[in-house]
Amino acid sequence: MSYSETGYSAHFTVDTSEVLLVALYLRDCSGLQGVGSPALPPLVPAVRRAETRRLTEPVGGPGTLRVEWEAWWHSLLRHRISDAVLPVPPRLEALDGMEALKALMRAHFGAATAWAEERCAEYALHSGARGADTMENLLARILEERELELGRSARHFSLQIVELPLGVHRAWWVEPDKLLMCQELFDDERSFRSYVEPVVKMLA
Repeated sequence: MSYSETGYSAHFTVDTSEVLLVALYLRDCSGLQGVGSPALPPLVPAVRRAETRRLTEPVGGPGTLRVEWEAWWHSLLRHRISDAVLPVPPRLEALDGMEALKALMRAHFGAATAWAEERCAEYALHSGARGADTMENLLARILEERELELGRSARHFSLQIVELPLGVHRAWWVEPDKLLMCQELFDDERSFRSYVEPVVKMLA
């Protein structure tokens, strides 16, 4: 969704991401903890843990897998989330040079994508139940409130909000233009505002 004022404009996009869901599924199923920046909490529902040591040992083991997963995660967040492409076996070109991560992806691609597709379907139902423009209206109100504080229109900026099924009700700002957020957070307007308003204040 987008919101604009004369001479200035702000553009908000709100969605989930199948690619990020697959990445987080692989993180959780392989038992990687505290990895990535930001280091997000475990997915909900919990992903079943798999034994990956024998799978990755020939190509560097768990330590290499950790480094490669973090590099992939960083590359995903560095660009527009909507432009992210899911690596597909057998070649997995997007993971060139990441042999441990490739081995993990090949072994769990079917389960990871099926899990992610289920979560995307649930997200569509969940967000649809909020009403056609509930999120749009609230973001527009937050922006209008900031403009009243400033006494001017907002500068041009864009903000991507990526909602994910996470076990902690909070959001993480990935500078300069992304908020990764528990998809339940919006249901508590006060908490939602506590994470979104400071970001809008800085960007506007």
